[in-house]
Amino acid sequence: MTTLDLDSVKAFVLTAELQSFTRAAEVLGSTQSAISLKLRRLEQQLGRRLLDRTPRRVRLSAEGLTFLEAARDLIGAHQRAVASFGVEQRRLVVGISHLIVGSALPGLLRRMSEHDPNLVIELRVSGSREVVQDYEKGGLDAALTLQPEDRRGNGEALFTETFAWIAAADWLPRAGQPLPLSTQGELCSIRNAAVQALDEAGIAWTEVFISKGAALVGAAAAAGLAIAVLPRRAAPAGTVDVGAALSLPPLPTQEVVLYSALRDQRSINALRILAAAFKSLSEG
Repeated sequence: MTTLDLDSVKAFVLTAELQSFTRAAEVLGSTQSAISLKLRRLEQQLGRRLLDRTPRRVRLSAEGLTFLEAARDLIGAHQRAVASFGVEQRRLVVGISHLIVGSALPGLLRRMSEHDPNLVIELRVSGSREVVQDYEKGGLDAALTLQPEDRRGNGEALFTETFAWIAAADWLPRAGQPLPLSTQGELCSIRNAAVQALDEAGIAWTEVFISKGAALVGAAAAAGLAIAVLPRRAAPAGTVDVGAALSLPPLPTQEVVLYSALRDQRSINALRILAAAFKSLSEG
């Protein structure tokens, strides 16, 4: 009977989910070469090729996909066994900008829970400004948000978010009518940058839908009501970037940063998973 190395199995699960040796190494506090070596040894033990390696991305092979759920179950059972000996429950309160939160959030939370079953994660989702203010007042253990102009150089930069003019695939402008927009209102810096760009380009616009969160703003675009200014990765199914087709001005990029003053290793490890997962999503 083959006895699997748990560290190698955990490295496989993280690499498969984050689709990156580098991201997995960041979570595990290791190096890319060490993770690659663990996975090659695991493949040798199993006699199966688990991953397809390309210059830009690591993807599961058919055999890797078959093994993934069993590997998750193995790691989860191990973590629960360790937790049964009275590991203290820990609450981690994290604020996240609603422009960043997307459909991948459930999978991200699952990864954090599998890593530490006794970690209670409390997420507070609101605008970037509100998240930063809550963090500065001590209401959050960590904050994941778009970089505010007055905090340049603070926090850990995770990736650069790109934005686009998103509309339903069959949406067409109406002759003589201002461009209908779906936005998060005047408190949103991305909305303000977008309308300023339209004004400078001499393009008339009007807000026809205002709400909070990428999901709701995107829903208006998917329904054909308006054009939404959204991160490219948050564009709903059935929508496209219409910027080039309509000769709309380019939108600015913005850094996504992680703020945290936590120093205990348990919390740091959980935040590593959070940060690596969002980095991986941005590279998708």
